[in-house]
Amino acid sequence: MKQSVISHITKVSFVLALLLILIWLSPRSDNSFKYYFEIGKPWGYELMTAEFDFPIYKTDRQIEDEQMEVIREFAPIYRFDRAIVESKLSALADSSKVLSQKSRELVVSRLRRIYDEGIMSAADKDRLVEQSTANISIMSEGHQSLLVSLGSVHSPATAYSLLQNELHEHAPEALHRIDIANFVVPNLTYDSVMSKRLLDAMIDNISPTEGMVQEGEKIIDRGEVVTAETYQILVSLSKAYDEQQLRQRRGIYSTVGEVVVMMFYLAMLLLYLLVFRPNLYEQKRNILFFCMLIAIEACLTFVVVRFTSLSIYVVPYIWVPVLVRVFYDSRTALYMHILTVLLMSLYMAAPYEFIVLQMGVGMLAVGSLKDISQRAQLARTAVYIFLAYSVLYTAQTVISAGTILTIDPWMYVYFAINGLLVIGAYGLVYIIERTFGFVSSITLVELSNVNSGLMLELAEKAPGTFQHSIQVSTLATEAAKSIGANTLLIRAGALYHDIGKLIDPACFTENQQDGVNPLNELDCIEAAQKVISHVLYGVELARKHHLPKIVTNFILTHHGTGKVRYFYNSWVNQHPGESVDEQKFTYPGPRPTTKETGILMMADAVEARSRSLTEYTPQAISDMVEQMIKMQMDDRQFELSPLTLNDVEKIKQVFKDKLISMNHHRISYPEIKK
Repeated sequence: MKQSVISHITKVSFVLALLLILIWLSPRSDNSFKYYFEIGKPWGYELMTAEFDFPIYKTDRQIEDEQMEVIREFAPIYRFDRAIVESKLSALADSSKVLSQKSRELVVSRLRRIYDEGIMSAADKDRLVEQSTANISIMSEGHQSLLVSLGSVHSPATAYSLLQNELHEHAPEALHRIDIANFVVPNLTYDSVMSKRLLDAMIDNISPTEGMVQEGEKIIDRGEVVTAETYQILVSLSKAYDEQQLRQRRGIYSTVGEVVVMMFYLAMLLLYLLVFRPNLYEQKRNILFFCMLIAIEACLTFVVVRFTSLSIYVVPYIWVPVLVRVFYDSRTALYMHILTVLLMSLYMAAPYEFIVLQMGVGMLAVGSLKDISQRAQLARTAVYIFLAYSVLYTAQTVISAGTILTIDPWMYVYFAINGLLVIGAYGLVYIIERTFGFVSSITLVELSNVNSGLMLELAEKAPGTFQHSIQVSTLATEAAKSIGANTLLIRAGALYHDIGKLIDPACFTENQQDGVNPLNELDCIEAAQKVISHVLYGVELARKHHLPKIVTNFILTHHGTGKVRYFYNSWVNQHPGESVDEQKFTYPGPRPTTKETGILMMADAVEARSRSLTEYTPQAISDMVEQMIKMQMDDRQFELSPLTLNDVEKIKQVFKDKLISMNHHRISYPEIKK
């Protein structure tokens, strides 16, 4: 009783540990606005109204456009260098004495006017033209700014050309007597520091908001399509939540709600195992395995959501049903998948779409892996998964948006990656087998290969036992099919159940030649112990060759706690009236505890007994099968097995039919008369 309580506490602790992991990894635990919305898709929630006043934030694109507009219209600052002007005019006055007073005054006047309009370097002028700058701001020495058109500002070349044309018309002698180009230099200098400071200030002054939403104002109602304007209001509301004091209170309520939902679903896992799979619930490793699978998916979800920009559909949630199906049954695989999807949907921004896609894909995956025994099946399932994801995503998008224009092509890439990761689950099978001691159907198929090392050794050293094992495997497999037992498991168990006879093959009748039996030289007790020893030696060989424990159980239980009847009966006949130590003639057991081990015990006894029949008529075979199985049932060998009386009747009928077909009468070939 105490051990049972401890076992229950341990199993519940596994589930509670998983609950803590799910809460800790919840990628939305720090966000109080948990609505999912997209432009062009209907609003899937209740009527949304503003709980408080909040501003409507501009989109990043709007702010970026306004910044670009400011940059385009910004007038860079140039400083007017009066000293350069006066210096050049003074030099002109000194060098132009050869001119008449009228020509000299005309040259100075024209040059002063050009300098007043401004001359900038050719590089600056070209750069501003390329940037489509319309105006510049000229800063005088008195820090007064004058906004002028870029077109009215000269470069040295245009200033020289203008001055030359005017002098050619009004004072041609000046062109011949002075070098005008020496007096035309830039007098506008770009002030990069002041320009950057002013531009940054203008950009910083751009308002991040446009308009307000008043408390109580309707935002959107269920079924209404989210427009670009509504989308921005909802985004603004999400930001407002983060800025409000409500965040902490709402965060607590949200977390409590998530915890309650998670606890409910995890309780459903335990309830399912208790009611429908009590044999799985009994073993703590099964609970740990299920919790580990969910925890792995939660960790992968957390990493993708928190640290990458990838779609959540790159996470291989199909690992859960695939791996559960490999080691258990389809119903448990589908139940685990549904449970995992519901738990992970709490992490999703679009839970409805997530559930629709994952449910459909999961059902297809479980259906395509009814009996997984080859790697090719996983590859085929991966293709099915890709196609299912693609079809469901496309249909769901069309349903929501009413158009195919909103389909994201990258989603199909993610679906393909997901399919490839499903193939990678094959590598996980081996790791899980070694970690938890499970045996997959793939491993059972590999063990059933009669060309394996141990089977070849049995065929070489104990050919009769090898043939017996093959026949038992055939009988047991057909019987397992008739009652829905695990055929792969029983086939492997039947092939290895008698490997212990390798210890001394000649001691067993199926390997003896010329009727020589070494056991006849021993007394009955020694002979019985020699026969019994093949069970323990078989276990030793199984461990040496790393056979799974579930297969080793067939070696231990194929005789149960029955007696070596031949030598037991012989001893009793030889010692009439004496008490017999039955333990010395009894196999160590244990008795069969599963349908498969129970079937093998019957098949082993029936096949061995069939070899001693003197005639193989249907009646003789039927009587023999009835007698052998009745003897085992009277010996209470199947009390711990879940086999029902109906199962036993079906098994007996299969044995009769198979033995009759295996030992049918063959015609004799006539010889050619000479």
